[in-house]
Amino acid sequence: MKVNRFITLVVLCVLAFGLNTLSTVKADESKPIKPHVMIIAMFGNEAESWIANEGLTEQIPVPGLSQTTGSPFLYPAIGTINFNSVKCTPAAMNNSDKKADNGKWDRNTCLVITDQAYANAASSISALIYSGKFDLTNTYFIIAGIAGVDPRDGTLGGAAWARYSVDFGLAHEIDGSEKPSNWPDGYTGFGPVDHGVKPARFDGTEVYHLNETLWQKAYDLTKNVVLLDTPTIQAYRSHYTNPDASTDYQNARNAPKVIQCDSVAVDTYWHGRVFSKRANDWSSLLTDGKANYCMTDEEDNATLTALKRGATAGLLNFDRIALLRTASNFDQQQVDSGQTAFQSLQARSGGFVPSLRNAYTVGSVLLHDINTNWAAYKTGVPADGALSVVPNN
Repeated sequence: MKVNRFITLVVLCVLAFGLNTLSTVKADESKPIKPHVMIIAMFGNEAESWIANEGLTEQIPVPGLSQTTGSPFLYPAIGTINFNSVKCTPAAMNNSDKKADNGKWDRNTCLVITDQAYANAASSISALIYSGKFDLTNTYFIIAGIAGVDPRDGTLGGAAWARYSVDFGLAHEIDGSEKPSNWPDGYTGFGPVDHGVKPARFDGTEVYHLNETLWQKAYDLTKNVVLLDTPTIQAYRSHYTNPDASTDYQNARNAPKVIQCDSVAVDTYWHGRVFSKRANDWSSLLTDGKANYCMTDEEDNATLTALKRGATAGLLNFDRIALLRTASNFDQQQVDSGQTAFQSLQARSGGFVPSLRNAYTVGSVLLHDINTNWAAYKTGVPADGALSVVPNN
C-alpha cells in the first residue's frame, strides 16, 4: 500500500510539473511578436513573391482580417493564400539581435494582406494593430502594391516611392453633363468653394505626408535596381507619343525604372485623361504644389488612416512607413492609336506580371537593408550610407 501511495504521489508530481510546463510555454507563446518590417499587400498576387522569396511560412491568425483566399500563379507551390492570417518568417530563421529583447519572439519579417479598397484596407490594418498579437512600436511598414501610372511620369512596370498620399474622393461632385461650363470636370472641394480653389473644410484624412528621410533612403537604395521589362509592354508603351509640344510622354516610352512621385487613392477605379488631369490638379492643390501625382490606387489613404490612429494610440511609429507602388497599367488611353478611355480600361497591356515582380524586387532591397542593419534602424532611419545589400539585377 505504501508503495502504491508512493507511485501515485510521484505520478501526481510529474503530472503537476508537466501541466506547469505547458502553462509556461503557453504564456510565452502569447507574447506579442515584434517584426522588424511589416509588408502590407492588398491582394494575394501582390503577396506571393514576398511569401515565396522571404520564407514567410509561419501563419499567425488574426481575428478581423479578411476571409478571402487567393490562388497564386507566379509561385504555385506556395498554395492557397489565406488573407485571415499574418505571414511571418519562422522564429528559427531569425538570428540577429538575440541579446536584446528579440530572440524567439522577434520575427524579422511579416506580411499582412488587407484585401482591396478602402473598407477592407482600414478594417484589416485596424485588426492587425489592435489584435494584441504584435508589438509594432519599432516596426517599419512597407506598403507595396500595384497601381495605374500617369504616362507623363512613368511607364508599365515602373516603381515609385511616394512622399504624399492624397485622397481623390473627398469632394463635392456634380455630374459632368450638369457642371458649370467653365469647369473642366464636375468636382470641387468641400466648402463651398469654386473649382480649383483649395477646400474650406477638411476631414483630416485627405493628405498624408510620409517621412522624407525614409522616403529618400528608400529611393537611394533602389534607384539603380534593374526592373523587369518585356517585349509586350515595350510594344504597348510605344503608342504613347507626343502629339503636341504641351504634352510629353517620353517617360511612358522609356524602360521602367524607380522614381519618386506621389500617390492618389480612391475606391473608384477611374480611368482616362480627364480624371488624370484632375488627379494632378487635385493633389497639387491640396499640398500647395508640393505633390506630383503619378500612381493611382484604391487603398493607401485608408491604410494610412488606420496606421495614423495606431500611432496616435502609441502602438506604432508613423515615421516608419514607406509607400511603394508599381505600374500595372496606364491611367489613360494611348495617344496615336485612336484608343478610347474605355478601350484603354479594358486593354491587356502586359504590365500586370512585371508590376508584381518589380514591387518585390524594389521593396525587398529596403526590407533587406533594414533587417541587415537592424541595430541602426531600430533607433530610427540611419543617415545616408553605402548600399549594404546589393540588389539582384
